[in-house]
Amino acid sequence: MTAHPLRRLGVLALALIGAIALAGEGVNLRITNDGIVDIFVTVYDMNTRPRSVMVDHQRINGFATIPVSASADATGRANISWTAIGVDSRDRSCGHGTQTGLDEDASINVHVDSDCGT
Repeated sequence: MTAHPLRRLGVLALALIGAIALAGEGVNLRITNDGIVDIFVTVYDMNTRPRSVMVDHQRINGFATIPVSASADATGRANISWTAIGVDSRDRSCGHGTQTGLDEDASINVHVDSDCGT
């Protein structure tokens, strides 16, 4: 009778260890400027507490891609948010977004498509 609770505990411990090991690995992503306008991009890792900056105001030319690595959550997926601003100070445009549940080698399109406001 006592073997069953111990067996369940052992299975639960193995599952937890597997989840922790999976969460400890990074998830490789691609951040792509999907427009012709050069932009400055900041990308945040939402799986860290407090959230951490993965890319800090990095210039990405039109249609260029940069690689990043984000923390994995308990399911092995990345969760990020991003902000972007156009490099042309005479015609300032901004953009932002959130992407959750990202798998390995996911591509995230970033862009500036709205006024920044004052």
